[in-house]
Amino acid sequence: MTRIAVVDDNLNLLISVSAALEAEGFEVSTYRDGASIIKEFPRFEPELVVLDVKMPGMDGLEVLEQLRQISQIPVILLSGKATELDEALGLRMGADDYVTKPFSQRVLTERISSQLRRREVRMAERGTPHVQSLGESDPDESDTPCIDHSKLAMDPGSFSVTWRNENVPLTKSEFALVYFLASNPDVIMSRDRLLDALNAEDENVTDRSIDGHIKRIRAKFRHVDEGFSSIETMYGIGYRYTGG
Repeated sequence: MTRIAVVDDNLNLLISVSAALEAEGFEVSTYRDGASIIKEFPRFEPELVVLDVKMPGMDGLEVLEQLRQISQIPVILLSGKATELDEALGLRMGADDYVTKPFSQRVLTERISSQLRRREVRMAERGTPHVQSLGESDPDESDTPCIDHSKLAMDPGSFSVTWRNENVPLTKSEFALVYFLASNPDVIMSRDRLLDALNAEDENVTDRSIDGHIKRIRAKFRHVDEGFSSIETMYGIGYRYTGG
């Protein structure tokens, strides 16, 4: 049973979120302040933390900073603030996602499930290459799914990419980046994660070469569609694919 820690000083929110998550089969532990989760973290060992930003005493960003010193598990921030600056700050400090209050329980549950799936993929990639090694070891991997969105189609077996049914010629590295972004639509991907998608240890790429890759990718897509804007820059953080 997957263990989830929920940290918020609002008791009613803790009760409702806990009930919703337990109904989905999660094991939930709740905390009403930041000090408690830091103290209990080694005992409960959650696999994901849902963390309120604004709490008395130790706020969520302080908790996040301390958590990142001991663990890299997914952290989803909750906040009544909806400004891009607040969201960017949390993500730059190491949060994996951001949900603005008020929210539906279904939205939070889906965000949690998405982060847990991505965690499983990252853990598997440590032993078994996935997106980052497309074509390097076995270009016909049957367990790597095709992407077929309304505008974008990608076939990992042949490295074919089309946008609005027009062929877009990408290199293997460019393909890996687009595939990784498009597989996680609307999720902000830091340069570090994109480096992982390229298997930086083997390709000797840097965070700035990621920017160069993205620039060339956009140019290729705009060659077939001048209005292409589905790869969005999140300044100071990374990039996200906004759909299509």
